[in-house]
Amino acid sequence: MEAENHVYSTFETVLQVRPDDIDMNQHVHNSRYLDYVLAARYDQMERCYGMSMQAFLDRGFSWYVKVAHIEHKRGLVLGDKVRIRTRVGEVRRHGVKVVFEMLREGDGKEVAAGYCDYVMVNKDNGRPTAIPEDVVAKYSV
Repeated sequence: MEAENHVYSTFETVLQVRPDDIDMNQHVHNSRYLDYVLAARYDQMERCYGMSMQAFLDRGFSWYVKVAHIEHKRGLVLGDKVRIRTRVGEVRRHGVKVVFEMLREGDGKEVAAGYCDYVMVNKDNGRPTAIPEDVVAKYSV
């Protein structure tokens, strides 16, 4: 796989907070932050890496979340836009660690940061599978 000290590119996606993201405390519910990361990754997979989620599915692969870690720092409210920055932090034989941070548009303050460990699986049986070298190359930018 990749060398331990490989530095991967950071990509950004901006999303708008929607009314259905708001909880009873009038800020974005904590579960929506991971939804934002997922939406950003789907966008970036196609736009930045040139390999969409559909391309993985077409090849018989999918991704499972093994670990999702998030540290909340500030709340987002209705009307906010959030900039999600992600990068591959590490590539392993069967998975990747994706590091993210979220910044509120306007003031640029960090609202959350964390990482997700994903495992590549065979979509037919759900078992871990080695990441093909051509995929590693696409995601090693």
